[in-house]
Amino acid sequence: MNDEQSDYVILTDLVPFAFNLDVLFRNIRAMAHERTRIVIHSYNQLWRPLIRLAELLRLKPRKPIRNWVTPGDVRNLLELADLEVVSVSRQILFPKKIPLVTTLMNGVVARIWGLRHLCLTWWVVAKPAPAPVARDLSVSIIVPCRNEAAMIGEIVERTPELGSESELVFVEGGSTDDTRAEIERQIRAHPERRIALHAQSGRGKGDAVRLGFEQARNELLMILDADLTVAPEDLTKFYRAVVEGHADFANGSRLVYDMQPGAMQFLNVIGNKFFSVVFSSLLEQPIKDTLCGTKALRKSDYEAIARSRAYFGDFDPFGDFDLLLGAARQRLRILDIPVRYTARAYGQTNISRFRHGWLLLEMAVFGFYKLKVKPIRV
Repeated sequence: MNDEQSDYVILTDLVPFAFNLDVLFRNIRAMAHERTRIVIHSYNQLWRPLIRLAELLRLKPRKPIRNWVTPGDVRNLLELADLEVVSVSRQILFPKKIPLVTTLMNGVVARIWGLRHLCLTWWVVAKPAPAPVARDLSVSIIVPCRNEAAMIGEIVERTPELGSESELVFVEGGSTDDTRAEIERQIRAHPERRIALHAQSGRGKGDAVRLGFEQARNELLMILDADLTVAPEDLTKFYRAVVEGHADFANGSRLVYDMQPGAMQFLNVIGNKFFSVVFSSLLEQPIKDTLCGTKALRKSDYEAIARSRAYFGDFDPFGDFDLLLGAARQRLRILDIPVRYTARAYGQTNISRFRHGWLLLEMAVFGFYKLKVKPIRV
C-alpha cells in the first residue's frame, strides 16, 4: 500500500467486483486525510435481470459481478472503516445514447421522486469521519449591513469572541441613515476588539458577503445578518460544527424551532419549504432552509467555490444559492444548524417577496440544469 495520501479516491466500476469491501475501504481510509473525498460508483440491483439479458444477447460484454450492494450497504461498510457519507445520488435511467431523448430521460425524468430509484447507477461520496479537535481556528464574522444604524452597537456587544482570534468585518452598502458613522464610532469605542469596515461598491447582500470574505483575515468565515433576527450567540454552534468536523459547511435553519410571531410571513414559510425540497434534491444532501443568512465555512473551501463560480455564473443577489451550489459542486458536507428566528426590531427588510421569489425560482431551475442536466448531455 502506498503511504501517500490523496485528495480524491475514485472507485468507479470497482465495488461490484471487489472480493472484500471491508479491506478495500479500510485501505482507502489509510490513504485519506481529513479533506479527502471518496467517490464510489456501482449498479442498481433492480437492473440485474436486464444486464444479464443484455449479456446473453451480446449487447454488452459479460462481467462477473459479485457484489450487488445498495447505497445503504455501502454506508454501513464505510462507517466500519471510519468513513462517513457526504451525499448519495442516482444516475442513468436510459443507458442508450439517443440525442435529446437521453438528455430528457436522464436529466429530467430520472430526477423525479420515486423514478430516480429505478436508475441504473448510484454514486456515493464519502469522507473520513471527524477526528478529535486538533486546534482552534481563527474566525472572521462578516456582517453585511444597510440602514441598520440602531443594531450596530448591539452586534458589537453581543457577538462572541470565537476560536484563537476573532474579527468583525462590517460591509456597509450605501446606507441612507447613520450606519457607517455608527460603525466607525463602535470601532473607536472598542479598541480591544478587531473590527473592520469596508464600503460596498456593488449591490446586494451577495456582493457584500463576497467583499467581506475577500477582506477577511482568518481561517473560518461566518455570516451574521445585521438585523439580528438570528442571535449572534448562536454563532458558537456554527463554530463547533465545523471545528469538531461534523460539517464543512454549516447552514442555519430557521424552520426547526417555533418562530416569534411576525418573524416570517406565511408565504415566506411556504417558499422556504418549497426551496428546501428543491435544493435537497439538487444538492443530494438534506437542506431544510436555503435562505437563512447565517452560514460558516473554511476560507480555503470558500476560495475553491470562488474559483469555480464561473460555472454557475454570478447572478445571485443574496449569495445563499451561490454558496450552496458551490459547496455541493465541491462535495462539501452541508449540515443544518437549527437557530431561533425572531422578528426584526429595527428598520425594514430589503427583500421583495414576489420579485426576489421569482428570481430564486429562476436560480433553482438554472442550478438544476447545471448540476443535473448538463453533466449527462450527449
